[in-house]
Amino acid sequence: MNALLEAVRLTKVYSNGTAANKRVDFSVRPGEIHGLVGENGAGKSTLMKVLYGEESPTTGSILLEGKPVSFSSSEDAIRAGIGMVHQHFMLVPSLSLAENLVLGKEPRRKGSRFFDLEKAVRITEELSARYNLKVHARARVVDVSVSMRQKLEILKTLYRGAHILILDEPTAVLTPQETDELFVELSELRKQGCTIIFISHKLGEVFRLCDRVSVMRDGRMIGTHDVGDVDSQTISNEMVGREVKLGVDKSPAQPGEAVLLARDLSFVDDFDIKMVDRVSFTLRRGEVLGVVGVDGNGQTELVQILAGLAKTLTGKVVVCGKDVTNASPGTIRKAGMAHVAEDRMTVGTALPASIMDNLIADRYAGKAFTGPGGFMRQDAMRQEARGIVERFDIRCSSELQSVGSLSGGNMQKVVVGREFTAEAELLVISQPTRGVDVGAIEFLHKRIIEMRDAGKAVLLVSSDLTEVMSLSDSLIVMSSGRIVAYFPDAAAVTDKELGLYMLGLKSQGEEEIRMVLHD
Repeated sequence: MNALLEAVRLTKVYSNGTAANKRVDFSVRPGEIHGLVGENGAGKSTLMKVLYGEESPTTGSILLEGKPVSFSSSEDAIRAGIGMVHQHFMLVPSLSLAENLVLGKEPRRKGSRFFDLEKAVRITEELSARYNLKVHARARVVDVSVSMRQKLEILKTLYRGAHILILDEPTAVLTPQETDELFVELSELRKQGCTIIFISHKLGEVFRLCDRVSVMRDGRMIGTHDVGDVDSQTISNEMVGREVKLGVDKSPAQPGEAVLLARDLSFVDDFDIKMVDRVSFTLRRGEVLGVVGVDGNGQTELVQILAGLAKTLTGKVVVCGKDVTNASPGTIRKAGMAHVAEDRMTVGTALPASIMDNLIADRYAGKAFTGPGGFMRQDAMRQEARGIVERFDIRCSSELQSVGSLSGGNMQKVVVGREFTAEAELLVISQPTRGVDVGAIEFLHKRIIEMRDAGKAVLLVSSDLTEVMSLSDSLIVMSSGRIVAYFPDAAAVTDKELGLYMLGLKSQGEEEIRMVLHD
């Protein structure tokens, strides 16, 4: 079958000399769902940016239906029928779904230049029905689920005439039920003539959905396979260039004394929405307690309260026997907590600063790094940073390289390296592997279990159910700011059952939960 879209010997070299793509050949057939996988920094995003007109190739060519094309912007690609849904939604929260859909291409009232809202609503409803992507046209984006926002992003590309869709990690924040629904809708889009490029780190989803899968490593195209001819192990090995161990090996937990007590925590956001509603639980030494829930149901705010980044309206937080309720982050860290932040770009790291400065940001005032007259000992700082870089396999030119120049996986290793060497008794870890490749996931999971086995207490918040179920010893589920279920044995529950609790379709007795979690 002839290719619909092709990259031929495509090379992209940036001004700093970095070769992100190296003579890449990539082709997509009409009406297929084509998976694209690879480690962070493998060149997937750059390749898609070139195909979408956000970047220009250094050498090589792009063919559309066999004819050479050249895109100077994403507008050129959109006019050619190529649309891209980015991992981070590009929506205006305060506007309705209909207003977001037509933004930049608004319908006008007949005979005037004024925006026609009712026509925008009709357009949204018609597209929603045509492609079986159900959305509420008049609802504000801020008030709808993550799943509906994802559907809206796809409808936006279809409204602009796209028949080739590039989807970047579209299931990263969806529940299993929402993912199943999205896959049905993507299969329907394929039947209606759409061609889809599906970028994902979740190999199970690639094998469920895709017809073929292409693997990139170190800027090169390693190979393309029919999904029926390969397995996850083969693809993982191609991505990393070595044998990868899939799954998590761990012995049964040996919980000790309580390290974290959270009692009746509450938080109201700027929209006067109660994001955390009387949340209580206990976390013990030598235990991984998982927290799951659809994004936006209070997990982020709960972690912020625990880490000192938000203030609880009620209740208290006790870390290692010390009451740290509404204390500063520095005070909470001294009490024994380390925090791997959900947003490594803005909270977890200082992007312009060096790897060294980021790694010792929490300990630079210690005696080991302070010399005569209060001057910092650069030699000791570099030695400490080199040791963490080596131990946590941070791929860089040196410890003086800026964190902002690293790939997502290596940036995450900087955060984990700092927090896991902070000599803390409690680790609060949020979204540790979001957008991280299979090799880095294997590494990070191993480190988390090592910390548990060393007697640390670990609170793990993740939207990846496979991850949280495989790492956790016990689980709590949050919905609408409340704990709606507690499972003392994480292995005794299925992802489908968790999804029902996450969506608010099922709940354990509130008093029963509170009695168990207060114990």
